[in-house]
Amino acid sequence: MHKEAIDHLRERDPKLARIIDRIGDCRMEPRTVGSHFDALLRAIVYQQLSGKAAATIHGRVEALYGNRPPTPEEILATDDEKLRAAGLSWQKISYIKDLASKVASGELSTDTLDSMSDDEIIESLVRVKGIGRWSAQMFLMFRLGRPNVLPDLDLGVQKGIQHAYRLPKLPTPKDVLRIGERWAPYASVASWYMWRLLELPDVIRREARARSDARANAKPASDTSAKTSGTRSKRKAGERSRNTSSDTTAASRSVRRKKTVATKTTARSRMGTAKRAFRAAAAKKSTSRKSAATKTGSRRTRR
Repeated sequence: MHKEAIDHLRERDPKLARIIDRIGDCRMEPRTVGSHFDALLRAIVYQQLSGKAAATIHGRVEALYGNRPPTPEEILATDDEKLRAAGLSWQKISYIKDLASKVASGELSTDTLDSMSDDEIIESLVRVKGIGRWSAQMFLMFRLGRPNVLPDLDLGVQKGIQHAYRLPKLPTPKDVLRIGERWAPYASVASWYMWRLLELPDVIRREARARSDARANAKPASDTSAKTSGTRSKRKAGERSRNTSSDTTAASRSVRRKKTVATKTTARSRMGTAKRAFRAAAAKKSTSRKSAATKTGSRRTRR
């Protein structure tokens, strides 16, 4: 089915040629069941969900309409609570309502998408809430079967290129576009091979090693952080200890000062008491002498 594309890619890119030899023929086929509106509705339902969970919710939504894909008018007439009960988030309900509104009003003409260029289709689809450039590119590849789509924002394509070309780090979207220039006009097939490359056992092992190394490299940083934190804790504990010691020393000095003052006060008090006692004794002696002298004078007078 993709023989012409594979022959072209083999000739233009030797590294991709080796990957094609390992993986075999390209088995990418567009999904043609239902209408373009059905495909866009399905794409929104499947966003950020595992395949099984998304399929369950998509089936519940179609069950609201007799187990068939709904029309835009039917989506607009459906109460939000019913769609929520089917498993759609409030955000996705707003997305599919916006899609239905634009298709029903003719703002987005799904009937003319086949005749539009890739860029025109992307420009039209990204006007719908919940549909970005990546979703529009997936619609081009897997709904319309466009052959030259290069999803530069796709992580799988970026990782595939990293492994295919042995790049030291993940390529940026600009790198993807630069490397993918040689794949034109069959970039869709080349992108498919990048996705399949990630499923090869040796690539899976390399990815696992890379994740393990990343965790190991992150550990010393954590240990260093813990050590730094421990050092800070010890420093703070030391500061608290020094502060406590200083407080204790200050308190001891205060107590000693108080004791010294009290001692001096007591000594002064005792000295005051002794002085008063000495003065009282001296006064008493003086009084006794005066009394004795008076008595002696009286005796002499009588004689």
